[in-house]
Amino acid sequence: MPMSSSYRDRLFPILPEIAANFGTPFHIYDEAGIRQTGLRLQQAFADLPGFREYFAVKALPNPRIMEIMRAMGFGFDCSSAAELTLARQVGAHGDDVMFTSNNTSAAEFLAAQNNGGCLLNLDDISLLPKVPRMPETICFRYNPGPRRSGNSIIGNPVEAKYGVAHHQLIDAYRSAMNRGARRFGLHTMLASNELNYAYMVQTVQMLLDVAAWVGNELGIRFDFVNMGGGLGIPYRPEDQPFKLEALAREVTGLFEDFGARHGYAPRLYMESGRFMTGPHGVLVVKAINRKEIYRHYIGVDASMSALMRPAMYGAYHHIEVLGKPADGPSQVVDVVGSLCENNDKFAIQRELPQIAEGDLLVIQDTGAHGHAMGFNYNGKLRPQELLLRDDGIVELIRRAETEADYLATLRFEPRQMAPKRG
Repeated sequence: MPMSSSYRDRLFPILPEIAANFGTPFHIYDEAGIRQTGLRLQQAFADLPGFREYFAVKALPNPRIMEIMRAMGFGFDCSSAAELTLARQVGAHGDDVMFTSNNTSAAEFLAAQNNGGCLLNLDDISLLPKVPRMPETICFRYNPGPRRSGNSIIGNPVEAKYGVAHHQLIDAYRSAMNRGARRFGLHTMLASNELNYAYMVQTVQMLLDVAAWVGNELGIRFDFVNMGGGLGIPYRPEDQPFKLEALAREVTGLFEDFGARHGYAPRLYMESGRFMTGPHGVLVVKAINRKEIYRHYIGVDASMSALMRPAMYGAYHHIEVLGKPADGPSQVVDVVGSLCENNDKFAIQRELPQIAEGDLLVIQDTGAHGHAMGFNYNGKLRPQELLLRDDGIVELIRRAETEADYLATLRFEPRQMAPKRG
């Protein structure tokens, strides 16, 4: 199921009170569910020494959520200076942070290496001379090109902008060694929202094969390999959940075999975002309009600026109408926002219970890449974020944007220049 029965049982009875207190729309996250998933991840890989999850900050960049991750012993995968700042604000420094960027600027490298530093995961061989201070540990993101296939979100590796090509790897690590690197990591990220655990097993096998090849060529050992994220969640009711324990069991066997053959084994890192928080968040909206023309439309008080995945990817998010059973009277509708874009839709031709103005709709699985991908087209303001704590308290963890926030960058000291001509 898209939303756990446990979360539903705790949230739905108090949802009208939450909506009356905070107003709609809002994303609300489940602390108990996030902690349960984190514990499951740790238990699954308990037999693999040094395993560590680096939560992908891009999925849900909220300090309160990141505090929960840090309390579970997780690090953070960051891809910008702002994400680095968030990680450091919750106490993560050094090897607690992995900086995986692409098309990286000099300013971002400085941000990564200042204030306690981090693990640098370089996206391209050309970035080596641009690193201000070569760290002792260096990692490269690997793009296998035609050796592997991706999936619909990230796409064909040959066409992807990410990573070092296979034929560049030896030169990349040799150059890093010549610049002073002494510890090495290897990273890849080939698929997003992948529900087939066997694909991830194959990805780990690929990383270990590449580590063996590069290690033999250059006489080095790899401190870690990072299989990336991409573990999928069942957005649709008919989807089967990701087989985490099967993944862990088979991957642990691969590392044991590598150790037997090479006399050592690197640590395994992972950077799950969606898997950690996706199922543990929902977007709660209120029906504010009905429109009956060639189709039936339900207008709600949020737009794709609060959840753009359906418009961007054609993604499915399950919707329930609070207090109305799925087997009651129904109607096929489009659930829409108010942007001046026809793809501003949360559901298209979806059979839902009969909806009246004032009904609360629960749009599920928004705990990753929901609020984080928000934007301000049409001057639409992003909604608040709430946390249903494991003690039952509902906590505001991000206020809603205001018009003052939207206009803030239009208030500045006047500045002009007269270009020199000729």
